[in-house]
Amino acid sequence: MTTLKITDMTCDSCAAHVKEALEKVPGVQSAVVSYAKGAAQLALESGTARDALTAAVAGLGYKATLADAPSAQNRGGLPDKVRGGMRAADKRNDGERPLQVAVIGSGGAAMAAALKAVEQGAQVTLIERGTIGGTCVNVGCVPSKIMIRAAHIAHLRRESPFDGGIEATPPAILRERLLAQQQARVDELRHTKYEGILDGNPAITVLHGEARFKSGQSLTVRLNNGGERVVAFDRCLIATGASPAVPPIPGLQDTPYWTSTKALVSDTIPERLAVIGSSVVAVELAQAFARLGSKVTILARSTLFFHEDPAIGEAVTAAFRMEGLEVLEHTQASHVAYADGEFVLTTGHSEVRADKLLVATGRTPNTRGLALEMAGVAVNAQGAIGIDKGMRTSSPYIYAAGDCTDQPQFVYVAAAAGTRAAINMTGGDATLDLSAMPAVVFTDPQVATVGYTKVQAHHDGIETDSRLLTLDNVPRALVNFDTRGFIKLVAQAGSGRLIGVQAVAPEAGELIQTAALAIRNRMTVQELADQLFPYLTMVEGLKLCAQTFTKDVKQLSCCAG
Repeated sequence: MTTLKITDMTCDSCAAHVKEALEKVPGVQSAVVSYAKGAAQLALESGTARDALTAAVAGLGYKATLADAPSAQNRGGLPDKVRGGMRAADKRNDGERPLQVAVIGSGGAAMAAALKAVEQGAQVTLIERGTIGGTCVNVGCVPSKIMIRAAHIAHLRRESPFDGGIEATPPAILRERLLAQQQARVDELRHTKYEGILDGNPAITVLHGEARFKSGQSLTVRLNNGGERVVAFDRCLIATGASPAVPPIPGLQDTPYWTSTKALVSDTIPERLAVIGSSVVAVELAQAFARLGSKVTILARSTLFFHEDPAIGEAVTAAFRMEGLEVLEHTQASHVAYADGEFVLTTGHSEVRADKLLVATGRTPNTRGLALEMAGVAVNAQGAIGIDKGMRTSSPYIYAAGDCTDQPQFVYVAAAAGTRAAINMTGGDATLDLSAMPAVVFTDPQVATVGYTKVQAHHDGIETDSRLLTLDNVPRALVNFDTRGFIKLVAQAGSGRLIGVQAVAPEAGELIQTAALAIRNRMTVQELADQLFPYLTMVEGLKLCAQTFTKDVKQLSCCAG
C-alpha cells in the first residue's frame, strides 16, 4: 500500500472527490481516502507514476505528498504539472490563505457554485441585491408550477374524459387562499434550500447589496443598509440571472401591464386576460389563468412555439382552442392603451380588449449596472455574457453561469454550469455538454424536447429519418381517454442513431429523460425498440415510435415486443 498525505480537505465530500480522481489515474487499483486522517491509502500496479497521483489531487485544489517522499523544499519544488495545477487552483499570496471566490447572485447557478467552491476549499463571498434564492424559487419555476397544478385540478373538476360516469362539479376558485398556499411553499423552499444553507455555512459570507466591477479582480458593493465595501477576489462568478423583457410597443409603458412576476402574485383572476407572447412563460400562464376562470386571448407574433418543430405549435394550439382559449396567430399589437380599467390592444386585424394584460416575450440578462467593461467581460448584442464550455468569460479570473449568459435559460442548466464553474475556478477542468439537454413546458398536454429537430439537424448537415406517432397508438393514452399529442423520433439517416425527440403528451416531461439518456448513450432507434418498457406507461410510447421505423404498430398486439 502507498500512503498519500493530503491537506486542505474540508469534509467527507472532499475525500470522495479525491478518491474519484485518484482511481482514474492509470495504475491505481483502489483508493481509500480519509478526510479525518488527511490521507489516502492506495493499491497500485507496479510502475504507477507517483507524480500522476499528486497531480490528480492538486488538480482539485488540494496539496498532496507521498508519505515517504521528501518535502517540496528538499526536492527542488513540485513537478511542473502539479505546480501549474496549484497555481490554477489557488493563486494565493501564501501557502495558507484559501482561494477567495466572489459570487454575484444567489439563484441556482450562484448557490451551486458557492457550495462547490467551499467543498473545494475556497472562501466565498456571495453578493445579492434582492431576495435570496433568485428567480426559480421566488418568482419562476416553483410558484408557476404550483399555480399550474392548482389550475389543472380545477380543470379536472370542471371537465374530464370520465364525466359520463363521474359527475362534474364546477369549482369555486378562492384565489386569495391559493395564493397564500403558493407563497407559503415558496417561503419554505427559499428558507430550507437557500437562506438556511447559507446561514449554516461559515465559509460563505453573504453581502446584501449591489455589486459593480472595480477591476478584473475586485468589486465595489453598495450595501442595502448603507455604505460600500470593496471585495477583492481570486476568482469571481457572475450569476445575476435575467428579468422579463418588455417589447417596445407604443403606449405599453404607460399602462399597468403584468409581467410574469406580477401575474403570479395577483390575488384575483381577471375576467378577461390578454397575453402577448408565444413561448414557455406565455403559454403556461395563459392556460393556467384560463383554467382558473379567465377568458384568455393569446397574441402570437408568428405561431406558438415557432422555434420548435411545427407539429408542437399545432398540437398545443389545437388543445388550447378546445379549452376555449383564443389563439391569434401572426398577430402583433401595434399600440396598447389603458383607460377605465380596460386594456385596448390594436392589431392589424382588430382590437383586443381585456381587463389585464400579461406581457411574456422572453427574458433579458441582468448584466447592466455591473460595469463589466471595467473587468473586460464581453457581452453579446442582447447583453448576455459570452462563455466557453468551462463557463469562462473573456476576463481571465471571471466566470459566468445561468440566465445572464448565452446558455439556455433553465435552472438545471444554471446549476450544472455553476458547479462546473466552481470546479474550474478551483483548478479543475470541467465542461458542460448541452447536446442532450431535455426541456419541458408545463402546459397540458406538456411539451418535452431533447436533441435535434429535423430542421436543426439539416442545418448542421445531418441527413435524418424520422417518425411521428400519434397518441391514439399508445395504450396508456387510450386507457386515459386522452390521446392529445404525439411522440416524434429523429434519427441519423444510415446509422439509425437517435439524435432528437419531440413530444406533446400529458406528462411528456416524465418520458423525456429516458429519451435524453438514449441520445447520450448513442442508441439507435432499433436498440430503443428492443428495450423492455413497462406496459401502460406513457414512456412506452418511445418504444412504439421506435418500432414504427420497421413495423406498422397498428398491426401489433398489446405490449408486443
